[in-house]
Amino acid sequence: MEGKDTLRGTASLDWDYGKPIATWEGVTVSGTPQRVTKVELQDRELTGAMPSSLGNLFALESLDLHTNGLTGSIPPELGNLSNLERLDLDFNGLSGSIPPELGSLSNLTTLLLSWNELSGSIPPELGNLSNLERLDLDNNELNGNIPPELGNLSNLTILLLSWNELSG
Repeated sequence: MEGKDTLRGTASLDWDYGKPIATWEGVTVSGTPQRVTKVELQDRELTGAMPSSLGNLFALESLDLHTNGLTGSIPPELGNLSNLERLDLDFNGLSGSIPPELGSLSNLTTLLLSWNELSGSIPPELGNLSNLERLDLDNNELNGNIPPELGNLSNLTILLLSWNELSG
């Protein structure tokens, strides 16, 4: 997984290309054939940009990179992860806008992007996430109107938008 070459930090990952991916720290594989279904590397002091190649992990169900030092933008390629149920990027230094492509993640139940430096408006496409139960966008630099499309989220039980510059 080329992501190891992009993510770096004071805590090194024990990802050895000579070992099966199933033995890599923070990576879960399952199914037949075996595919990566979880990447859970929270609180690992990882820095650098999120690799766009994460969008190639088509069987991924959970991507949890919260409480690291990731910078740069959220790759729009994450919108390719049709099996993704949980995306947790809280407590990083991510910037730029929220990719509208995330609105195509029809299986997503949890989207956590708080405590970053995300800016721009909330994409109305997030209103397409019919299975979403928790949306946490607080403590960013988001602005503009709250999209009325968020009212379509009939399964939503937790919505956190505080500490932004939103209106509406």
